[in-house]
Formats: sequence, structure tokens, C-alpha cells
Amino acid sequence: MPNILECHNITKNFSGLKALNDVSLSVEEGKIVSLIGPNGAGKTTLFNCITGIFRPSSGRIILNKKNRNIHLSPPHIVARAGVARTFQNIRLFANMSVLENVMSGSFTRTGEGLFDIVFNTPAFRKAEAKITEKSIELLKFTGLSDKLYEIGSNLSYGDQRRLEISRALALEPKILLLDEPAAGMNAVETANLIELIRKIRESGVTIFLIEHDMKVVMSLSDKVVVLNYGEKITEGAPSEVQKNKKVIEAYLGEVRA
Repeated sequence: MPNILECHNITKNFSGLKALNDVSLSVEEGKIVSLIGPNGAGKTTLFNCITGIFRPSSGRIILNKKNRNIHLSPPHIVARAGVARTFQNIRLFANMSVLENVMSGSFTRTGEGLFDIVFNTPAFRKAEAKITEKSIELLKFTGLSDKLYEIGSNLSYGDQRRLEISRALALEPKILLLDEPAAGMNAVETANLIELIRKIRESGVTIFLIEHDMKVVMSLSDKVVVLNYGEKITEGAPSEVQKNKKVIEAYLGEVRA
């Protein structure tokens, strides 16, 4: 399969601090790729560069077979191009219902403008009806269809994570970036998350995730990329990466005889 995402020689500086240094990697279409490394390794910084929150100091980010450069694009353009993400800290509309949260993601895909929204035109009402139907189907897919009208902040922690993923999927992404989706979850929630991620991949969405839970990484990943101090130290199959001396040293400190 072709690569859906390519990062070429990405460097990101913050006032003299080099958060990323010449990082290159690729994500193959239809695969699950995990990005791992110690705290402060630059993982979320790379996600922020990919999604347009940060602009790389140098390097290129290319999306899909059309060789579309997205490293200079703002977040809303990157999202429309087919890249959606979740965040390490859950970012829901806390006072909106589960359904409204997901619908908010879908509205970025409509062609209606401010005039249609303000004056509630027939075109807007038709679009809203389609979005409502689509959002309900999506919540069935992610297992939240019994909580459509609950307020987002009232959900359990695991369900809030699931809702954030649902909202990201409402963008109809080609690739979904998940930033530590299992953080704070108990064993049952984590098992359900793994099942959901596999289901999303089976639906045709490529997955690129940051994760510290190695059970999640090893059970899901087709490929693992490892960062340390802003540099890529290795990549490969999970079984290869977990035996790599540089990876062991990055997590546990230098191994001495």
C-alpha cells in the first residue's frame, strides 16, 4: 500500500530549544503506526506540526498520493484535507450533548455559510438533518448511541475518550491521529479502546497514535517509531523495536554490563 503520510526531515525549534531534529517517517495507508518515546521526546510536537498547530522550522509533510504539502497549512485546511486528531487532554464541549459534540465536527464538511446559519435557510436545515443522521450512525459505530442526549462532561472517563474519537471521525478523515488515547483508562476501558481502534482501521481509516501503554502499542501496531530527545532512534515491527538496545536505554537509562 502507498504511504498516506510522509514527514521529511522535520525540525522544530522553540527559542533555541530543538524539540525535533531532522525527523523522517512514513505512515502506510491502512496501517496502525505507533509513535513512542519518553516524556519530552517530541511526540506531541510532531503531531502539532502534522496538524498545523505548529509550523516546522524546516522539512516537509506530505499527505496522500497527490503529494500534497501540508506543513505550511493552518489546522482547518489540514482537517479538510483528511487529517483528524484527538488530544492528550480531552477537549470536549463540556456543556453540549454527546450528539451535539459529534455534530460540531461534521459542520466543517458542509458548504453552508454564515448567512445560511443565521437565517436558518432551507439549505442549512437540509444539511443539519443529514449531519444529525450521520452523527447518530457514527455514535452507533463507537458504542455511544444510548447516550445521545447526555451532557459530555457527565460521561465516564472512558466514554469521554470515545466521544472525542467520535467527533474526530465526524471529519471523515483519511488518517486519524490519537494522542495517548489510553491515558488514565482502567483495564476494561483499555480493552474496549483497542477493539474500537481496530474497528476504525477496518473501516478504512489509517491510524497514527502516540501511546505510553506498551500493551496497547504491541497489540495494535503494524509499525513502531521511537523518538528520544527530538530524534528518531529506530523504527520497525513491534517485536524488533522492543528488543532494540537504543530503545531500552531511552526508557531505562544506559544499560551497563
